[in-house]
Amino acid sequence: MVTGPVQQPSVVARPSAGPPHPASLPIERQRTGLPGDPRPAGLAGDLHALARAIAAAPTEPRWRERVLLRLRPVGQGFSEHVQVTEGPAGLYRELLTHAPRLHHGVRLLTREHAAIGAALLAVQRVAEQSDASPDELRHRAAYLLRTLARHRRRGADLLWQAYQTDLGGET
Repeated sequence: MVTGPVQQPSVVARPSAGPPHPASLPIERQRTGLPGDPRPAGLAGDLHALARAIAAAPTEPRWRERVLLRLRPVGQGFSEHVQVTEGPAGLYRELLTHAPRLHHGVRLLTREHAAIGAALLAVQRVAEQSDASPDELRHRAAYLLRTLARHRRRGADLLWQAYQTDLGGET
């Protein structure tokens, strides 16, 4: 009989020595991360990595390069998200099949895709300009991260609305 909470083993291997500071790592090593670095997978992990790159001191060597490096997977992950949701057999079509009442929410999320794509391009353009101010880059990146976080919450809410009612027996 179990009398306390069950402890799950960690799936993340932790190095015995402390990891080196990311600024001291070569670009290739930073791209993949260290084996012991805990981070979420997929787009969430890419967003986390971008936020950390933006939060670093802009006086660090190759700061803009690191921001651009972390921005690329966010753009790729977002493109995949758009394909999975808006494609012919995408999630939004399935949602509307199961819950047509959510048409407005699906339309709102679809419109947000265009705005997020524009925000991604804006961050990329500012990051590529060596004379652009770090504050401008941080401002645009922060806007992108907030917009993506809001979009993800709205998407999760829409899924919950679609399926929580169905599981409870919609009348």
